[in-house]
Formats: sequence, C-alpha cells, structure tokens
Amino acid sequence: MAATHEEVIRRTKRAVVFLAVTVGLIGFFVGVLGDGAYLWMKALHVVAIISWMAGMLYLPRLFVYHCGVAVGSETSETFKVMERKLLRYIINPAMIVSWAAGLWIAWRMSFLSDGWFHAKLAGVIALSAVHGYLAKAVADFARDEGRRDHRFWRFMNEVPTLLMIAIVILVIVKPFV
Repeated sequence: MAATHEEVIRRTKRAVVFLAVTVGLIGFFVGVLGDGAYLWMKALHVVAIISWMAGMLYLPRLFVYHCGVAVGSETSETFKVMERKLLRYIINPAMIVSWAAGLWIAWRMSFLSDGWFHAKLAGVIALSAVHGYLAKAVADFARDEGRRDHRFWRFMNEVPTLLMIAIVILVIVKPFV
C-alpha cells in the first residue's frame, strides 16, 4: 500500500521545516561566531557525517536480519520500528546537516570550483541516492513487500563504505586541485 497524498505532504513539510531550521541555526551561529564559525561548522559537519554513516552502515545490517524472520511476527514488527526510527531520527537529520554544513564550508573555503570537490560532490550525491534507496526499502519492509534476500543486503551494506572511502580520500588528498 503506497503512502497517501496527505502522508507525503506531511512528510515533505516535516523535511522542509527541518531543513529550514537547520539552515537558520547555521546562519545564526555563523552570524554570532563570525570568523570563528568555520571550525564550529567543520566540527558539526564531521559529527553529522559520522552519524549519517553509522546509520547507513547499520540499516542494511538490520535488513539482513529482518529477511530471516517471518512476515508479521513480533520480531518482524520490532525490526520495522527500529528501521523507521533509525531512518527518521538519525539518518535523515544527519544527512540534512551534513549537506547544509558541507555546502557552507565549501562556499566559505572557495572549494566550489575545485576538481576534487566536484568528484567529492558526485560521491556525496551517490551516497544520498543510496540513502534514498534504503529509505524506500524501509517503506517496503514496513508494508511486508519487496523483500530481497540477505545476500543482497550484505552487498548493499558495503556500498556506503566504498563511497565513504572514496569521499574521505578526495577530501584529504585533494587529487584534482
């Protein structure tokens, strides 16, 4: 059963409000901290990325275990709650903060025209696409639909790791300056 139109609107409003609050808070702290804002934003960005990656690595692992239990069982229902809360309260907010802080840092440090940044941005877009795919999987599991086997989810568990490695190398080494 697909989400109702009203549910999609409610979710979209919640995401827009969270994004607006995040951008507003970043703007406020940048205004208050002035030149000192860069290090605080960098710290916020790193914490958000760690949170985002932790969730992106844990969610497919939950799917591995969820595949092994009977549809409608108490354990299956517990996995559904865990998956939904992990996505809603950790992964989604962490991704939004990562993007907002990261783009501010890129603008502030004049990285927007650097080749390494374009490659990193492509990696982050790919990671965001994986995020979207995992979010769809949470909805599919919630409806007891579209189940894939544990081998698929074990493979999918590695995709965020590979993207993270590439992104970190691009940020630290900056090979395309």
